[in-house]
Amino acid sequence: MITTEHTSKQFDAELEAVRARVLQMGGLVENQIRLAVEALTSGDLDLMNRVVADDHRVNAMEVEIDETCGQIIARRQPAAGDLRMVMTVIKTITDLERIGDEAAKIARMAKLLAQRERLNLPRYNEIKHAADITLDMLRKSLDAFARLDLQTAAQVVRQDELVDEEFRAIMRYLITFMMEDPRTISTSLEILFVAKAIERIGDHAQNMSEYVIYMVKGRDVRHVTVEEIEREAASS
Repeated sequence: MITTEHTSKQFDAELEAVRARVLQMGGLVENQIRLAVEALTSGDLDLMNRVVADDHRVNAMEVEIDETCGQIIARRQPAAGDLRMVMTVIKTITDLERIGDEAAKIARMAKLLAQRERLNLPRYNEIKHAADITLDMLRKSLDAFARLDLQTAAQVVRQDELVDEEFRAIMRYLITFMMEDPRTISTSLEILFVAKAIERIGDHAQNMSEYVIYMVKGRDVRHVTVEEIEREAASS
């Protein structure tokens, strides 16, 4: 009995350590997005290079956490809720790594935009607004993961609709801009790539929130309506 209790406590400590590493990785990715958008709006070349260079840190964390989860599955053979937690971690770090890739993409596009002659460029207000929403979604999805908060997870899924609307508005704005002045086509397309990267970050944050619902309720809600997810969260 003592051995079983001791083993159980060790296992709990291992799971808690993995959860903490996921939140650490999330903090790093959040900072990458913030710096990438700051670099874009300020034209700070050093900041752009830093974001691109730091992407390897995100990748390394994903590999490390993934290996730890593999060891836990092999040694502990978790079941039920514990297994769902490990599976959620594996899925979450994949999305975090991809968010890191999108942040690096924004920084690379920012470098291209900074090198262009300053034609009558569109302002970045709309891009920054969309980025603020996705950053809020990422923070909330990490918070939902940390506290197993289904209500917050459902809020993130709802917010993704807002990000999609923002992306469509930016796309319409840029198309108009290109039609009015064909010299801005290349620049506008690069800004569109930035907007798409931000929209993808929102998608990944939504995925992470859906994994939290799966972890707590044992139900896969990836392909159901927002209303169904909100009902599922409310029934906890």
